[in-house]
Amino acid sequence: MKKMGFILTNLIVLNLLLPIVTFGHSNTSPPSLNSEAAIIIEAKSGAVIYEENSNAKMYPASLTKIATAIYAIENGNLDEVVTVSENARGTVGSSVYLEEGEKITLLQLVQGLLVNSGNDAGVAIAEHLSGSTERFSHDINEYLENKIGVQNTNFINPHGLFNTDHLTTAEDLAKITQYAIENETFKEIFALKEVNWDGETWDTTLYTHHKLMREIPYEGITGGKTGFVEESGYTLATTAERDNLSLIIITLNSEHEMEAYTDTTNLLNYAFENYKTSKVSAGTTFKVENKEYQLSKDYYYTHLINEQVKFEANNSGVLNIITEENEILASTQLSSTQVEELANNTTQGKNDIVKGNNKESSIFLFSKYMNELIYIVLMLSFGILGLVYYQNRKVL
Repeated sequence: MKKMGFILTNLIVLNLLLPIVTFGHSNTSPPSLNSEAAIIIEAKSGAVIYEENSNAKMYPASLTKIATAIYAIENGNLDEVVTVSENARGTVGSSVYLEEGEKITLLQLVQGLLVNSGNDAGVAIAEHLSGSTERFSHDINEYLENKIGVQNTNFINPHGLFNTDHLTTAEDLAKITQYAIENETFKEIFALKEVNWDGETWDTTLYTHHKLMREIPYEGITGGKTGFVEESGYTLATTAERDNLSLIIITLNSEHEMEAYTDTTNLLNYAFENYKTSKVSAGTTFKVENKEYQLSKDYYYTHLINEQVKFEANNSGVLNIITEENEILASTQLSSTQVEELANNTTQGKNDIVKGNNKESSIFLFSKYMNELIYIVLMLSFGILGLVYYQNRKVL
């Protein structure tokens, strides 16, 4: 009985240890898409998880309104009252049915712009902020390039109605959305599933057009914007968050509406099933030769769920995050603490390995030697089993 109990104890110990070692990854093959262009980025780290024709210049349709909304929030006073012009009132396409001379706050216009995709709201915003849609086009393009850093976007209007020169890319739209959701006011409006609308001639409840937020809800959706004009096909911007992964997905030029949603859902599933985002905390220190470097702020990086990584700081103070295949996954510049000769320098061969308070590095080293650890445990277990068996024979 003693021998059997000991065997069971060792089996339990081994079962607890073995799952820690991962010998393979889940299926990481991305889905095939119907949309002409698409991209997934992780909002906190900025990592591109997937892309297809993401730099191709295309017509965005109403995804333009994401840029118009964040520009209005950052450059206007949302409590200001806007007087609607005849030009705004006569804008074609989707509408919140503004009337010429109607007085409405800038905040309400931004809500009508994002939730109900009001083209008339877009023109009213542009005229209020810049005096005309033409001047607004200049102002917002300058803002997008200098403030957000996009390179391949040229907006002719505030709403996305077709113009041959009104172009952007899936990558630029993802960057614009990433920037926008850092603003709490934008984030709250972008997440609205419905909002009460009390207009001069239209009193109703506005509902988001994004089906994954209402009609076919998807777990973790935090916001979205739809778009369609004949020349652009169906366009879709979607944000979603689960646990430690915050996603932005852009799809452009789907021939059918449901294809855009199918593509988006498949991309969400692909990202959530295969990726996670981890953090290296601000203040973590890294020692290289006679210098010490430190992270000045939290740093996020995105990687495959089962992938272990290591951290290496070089003599230039650059922190590289290295995959199991010795590829650089992400890099960031560290701040020097200007420490002279360190009392406990390690040998030159280990100088570039992280020696900080980041638990991720410990996890990597633990995983690295797990096979050896399991081997030792097995040998010890069999040795003790043999000893117990020998002592039992002597008693008999």
